[in-house]
Amino acid sequence: MSQSNSVNRQLVLASRPQGAPTADNFRLEQHPIPEAAEGEVLLRTVYLSLDPYMRGRMSDAPSYAAPVQINEVMTGGAVSKVVASRHPNFQEGDWVLGTTGWQDYSVMPGDKVQKLADHIANHPSLALGVLGMPGFTAYMGLLDIGNPQPGETVVVAAATGPVGSMVGQIAKLKGCRAVGIAGGEEKCRYALEQFGFDACIDHRADDFEAQLKAACPDGIDVYYENVGGKVFDAVMPLLNSKARIPVCGVVAQYNATGLPDGPDRLPQLAGLILRKRLRMQGFIIFDDYGHRYPEFATQMGEWFKAGKINFREDITDGLENAPQALIGLLEGKNFGKVVVRVGDDA
Repeated sequence: MSQSNSVNRQLVLASRPQGAPTADNFRLEQHPIPEAAEGEVLLRTVYLSLDPYMRGRMSDAPSYAAPVQINEVMTGGAVSKVVASRHPNFQEGDWVLGTTGWQDYSVMPGDKVQKLADHIANHPSLALGVLGMPGFTAYMGLLDIGNPQPGETVVVAAATGPVGSMVGQIAKLKGCRAVGIAGGEEKCRYALEQFGFDACIDHRADDFEAQLKAACPDGIDVYYENVGGKVFDAVMPLLNSKARIPVCGVVAQYNATGLPDGPDRLPQLAGLILRKRLRMQGFIIFDDYGHRYPEFATQMGEWFKAGKINFREDITDGLENAPQALIGLLEGKNFGKVVVRVGDDA
């Protein structure tokens, strides 16, 4: 976990994965620590965020963002400390948030990083989870597209993950019934006891579909889609008329190299959208809602300080262990927001 005083370690994309990523797709390099020019800050990475979207950035298939190039530093958001500043708004020791990538040190223009608020600086990794991009994704997708109303049923998969856990908790704050889906009894129990879900179903159970139906006796009004695959298959028959489906991810399909086996269900879905007048909308959080970040920050900050929001982090120590942590994330092995502790926070 320790960082050298004279070397900048970088994890670069060595090759594009075919299917699931492997350790061979990454390469650890060492370079001199860069120097900040006028208007820039030199940052030391402390906490690196790992998120499912990174799998898409490893591919050169058409997407909403440019792919990471071969031999380029892997992209990623991180919380860092300012080591040296040549920008008037920052000084040595400040905590900042920025897209600095998988490396020990980075140089960034001052207008491309954000200083952490005091209440976040006391627990800086939260800027990568509940008080950062995942929390923002849950908040806007659920409230703007999902538009949950008191008494409605909201369902979300990956219920103990950084997005799903926030969706469930926000749904409860809005007076809804929150039903989670997770992998394993331990995660389901945690969703009930720590995140306040009304029910949580293990998608590995042999009778998963029957359990989900029993947990949603009045059908599903909002399904927050972040997984896809067999979970969506089980949700489809339970959707109520005029149900809303915000789509922020389909992690079950990220490693796929072809279409899934079985019948073509696209006609079934198209017919369902028509008959039940479903609203299904994808979104890219900062592209679509960046201008509303202050709204989220204010509201989530108030809920958090009032003790109305719980969180869980899954922390891995050491930059060199980031590839394996991402591989595990894409396989659903994480339990909470995945963060790599790259360096000391002193």
